[in-house]
Amino acid sequence: MRSNLCTRLLVAALCLIAALPLAASEQPVPTIGQQREAVLFWPQAQREAQFRKMYERFPSDRAAHGTQVHALPQGRPLAMPGKDVSAWLAGYMDDHHLAGVMVLQHGRVRLQHYALGFGPTQRWESFSVAKSVTSTLLGIALQQGYIRSMDDTLGSYIPELRDSAYAEVTVQQLLTMTSGVYWNEDYADANSDVAQMYRGACVGGRAHILTYLAKQPRQWPAGTHFNYNTAETDLLGILVQRATHRSLAAYLSQAIWKPYGMAADAYWIKDECDGSDTGGSGLSATLGDYARLGQFMLDGGRVDGKPVIAAAWLKGAVRRQTAVDEPERGYGYLWWTDTDGSYAAIGIFGQMVYVDPARQLVIAQVGAWPQATSPALVAARRAFVAAVKRAVDVEPEPRAH
Repeated sequence: MRSNLCTRLLVAALCLIAALPLAASEQPVPTIGQQREAVLFWPQAQREAQFRKMYERFPSDRAAHGTQVHALPQGRPLAMPGKDVSAWLAGYMDDHHLAGVMVLQHGRVRLQHYALGFGPTQRWESFSVAKSVTSTLLGIALQQGYIRSMDDTLGSYIPELRDSAYAEVTVQQLLTMTSGVYWNEDYADANSDVAQMYRGACVGGRAHILTYLAKQPRQWPAGTHFNYNTAETDLLGILVQRATHRSLAAYLSQAIWKPYGMAADAYWIKDECDGSDTGGSGLSATLGDYARLGQFMLDGGRVDGKPVIAAAWLKGAVRRQTAVDEPERGYGYLWWTDTDGSYAAIGIFGQMVYVDPARQLVIAQVGAWPQATSPALVAARRAFVAAVKRAVDVEPEPRAH
C-alpha cells in the first residue's frame, strides 16, 4: 500500500515538473533550418547587422576566387543636371536601408557608394539573386554536357521525385516556375510554404526541400501557370549538383568566379540535412563581384572571348518566357525581364543585379529593406533605375577602344 502511494506521488511530481516552463538555458535549440526561416522576421537592426555575416552564421561552402581579377576601372562620374548626385544617392540609400550601390557602363564604375558600415571587402547575402546564379550554372552545365536537354524530366535526375507531382516536370518548366505544383511564397505569413520549407526534421538524409516538395499537390497543368517558388530553385540547385558532382559553390568557382576574375571569395549556405548548397538563396559576395556578375552576363557569358554558356539557355534566359502580374515585366529562366530588353536578378530586402544591354549598363544594389518586398519599395527601386538610365543617356560613358 505504502509502495503504491509512493509510486503515485512520484508520478504526480514528474508530471508537475514536465508541465513547468523550461528555463531559457533549457529551451530547445532551433535547428539550422528554423534559424534560416526566422531571418524573414528579423527586426531591422538585426537585418542590417547580420546580412553581411550570413555565411559565418550558417554552414556554407566557399566559392574561391582566382589570381586574376577582372578590373573595374573608374569611369566618368554620373551626373544629373540640376541635381547633387551624392546627396540624391545618399537620400535614396538612407530611405531604403541600402548598404551598397554600384553602377557600371562599358565595364567602368560611374557610381559607387556604401552605407550602414558596409564596405568594398565585405560580403552581403543576395537572397533570390542566387536563383539567377543557379540558373546560369545550369546553362553552363548544359554547355559542358552534364545536362542533356532542358526537356529532360526531373525524375530522371532526382529519383526521390518519381512518385511526386514533380516527376514529369521538365527542366525548362522548373526554370520558368511553371511546374504547376501548389506553393505559397508569402514572406509575411509565418505559415506559408516559403516560411516552413526548412523547419521540418531531416528525413533519410535528404535535403529539406526534397522531403517538403514530395508532398505538394498539383494545382495547374505543368507549363501553363507562373507561380514564384523558391523551393523549385533549391530543386534546380540539387539537379545541378548531382549532374556536375560538385557543390554549387565549387562549380561557381570553377565556371565563373575564377575564370572571369572575381575579386573575392563568395560563400553559399548549405542545407543542414544533406550538405547541398541551396540554389534559391544563400549566396554572399561583395558588391563589386555582384557588379562583375552582371558584366559577365552583359558580355554574353564569355570568358576570354569564348562563350561558356549554352546558346539555347542564353537565348531564353533573359527574354520573357512567361507573363507575370506587371505588363511591362516578364520572367525568363530565373531572370526577370523588361520590355526594353533589360533583365535582372532580384532578391528580397532590396538585392539586385540589373543589366541593360542597350546602354551597356549594370547596376548592383544590396540592402536591408524594412520589408521583404512591397509595391512601394519595388516602385522606388524602379524609379532609381530609371533615373540612372536618364543620366547615362544625357552623358554616356565612352566605349572602350
